[in-house]
Amino acid sequence: MLREIVEKFDDLVVVDKPVKKELEITKYLLKYRDRPVLFKDVEGWEVVGNVWSKRERIAKFLNTDNRGLLELLVKGMEEPEDYIIVDRADFLKNKSEVNLLELPVPKFYPRDGGRYFTSAMVIAKSGDFVNVSFHRMMVLDETRAAIRLVPRHLYAMWRDAVERGEELDVRIVVGNPVHLLLAGATSVAYGVSELKIASAISLHAFGRPVEVVELDGIPVPVESEFVFKAKITDELVDEGPFVDITGTYDIVRKQPVIVFERMYHVDDPVFHALLPGGYEHYMLMGLPKEPQIYSAVKRIVPKVHGVRLTEGGCMWLHAVVSITKQHEGDGKNAILAAFTGHPSLKRVVVVDEDVNIYDDREVEWAIATRFQPDRDLVVIPNARGSSLDPSGKDGLTAKWGIDATKPLDRKEEFEKARL
Repeated sequence: MLREIVEKFDDLVVVDKPVKKELEITKYLLKYRDRPVLFKDVEGWEVVGNVWSKRERIAKFLNTDNRGLLELLVKGMEEPEDYIIVDRADFLKNKSEVNLLELPVPKFYPRDGGRYFTSAMVIAKSGDFVNVSFHRMMVLDETRAAIRLVPRHLYAMWRDAVERGEELDVRIVVGNPVHLLLAGATSVAYGVSELKIASAISLHAFGRPVEVVELDGIPVPVESEFVFKAKITDELVDEGPFVDITGTYDIVRKQPVIVFERMYHVDDPVFHALLPGGYEHYMLMGLPKEPQIYSAVKRIVPKVHGVRLTEGGCMWLHAVVSITKQHEGDGKNAILAAFTGHPSLKRVVVVDEDVNIYDDREVEWAIATRFQPDRDLVVIPNARGSSLDPSGKDGLTAKWGIDATKPLDRKEEFEKARL
């Protein structure tokens, strides 16, 4: 359970005094940006945030290190494993009607359109395909919310249901371990279940696959704190404003209404509040993109040692890639491949294997000593980029890459002195 996980962290912050769900939670999550915060009394509920706000904490929980974390995600995405269907789950102990206004769903920032579910994942099933994905949901009243559907898999499943004159039956889960959260944020081909990716990560990290129970035909992870039965309707309402990963406000859009029908939860549940634009948001949204960049670069340059989306770039817009060059020009090819692997990427720095990509000072040192703008800079104007970048226009941006690798014929001149 989520409480058992966070109470093992030695940097946990516990807030015992009563805290309001509107705006007050945010003050603590901003104050302790990279530390997990457990609120003991948010209008009668327990809430936790910043749980997975550090790469090292995620890696340690999954019994690996920074480089092993990338390898674990790559393996999970390339070699999904079946999950196991069981008969029992702790969340089935408590079943009730839904009143969203009574739950500790926070309003994070003053200009937010309302109170938002931010850590919720939506599970839907079509035939044998089970899709799991993150979707923010803005509370409208006791049983309804506006759900943001990016035109991907859940959107396609919803559109198919609407065209049949039906509502899309879904399950919403809140409060899950990080292997499930990371899997839910991956971008894989339609037909590949994120539950199977989570199962592969769990199998390699803990030696056991993910367990699920079938809740009226839809599989739900047994480790969930809260589970909701819901239906996505064809009704559209305004959704937003909402602060996205860049810390800036996303626009207001017409989005579908989702109706909550039933709530399940474990005994003494802990609600997971994911701070928009916070470090935990960075990790859960950015880490699953690193394997995509890795795979794209590895098709071009055989020896790729690591990929990191940087916190300074919101773990979405800026990346660092470590390679071993075999030919001159490999650095620039790696830049172009990285942009292909993650189309939202705006800047990429390519370094040699002797540079620690998890240390910003080492990366900047490589740029300072191995890069010349007239020779090693790649600029791609008017490229399709991230809609979350406020400096872009109509989805277009200029992308730039820095080849901070050593020339092969003069490598010894660029070596850092070592003892």
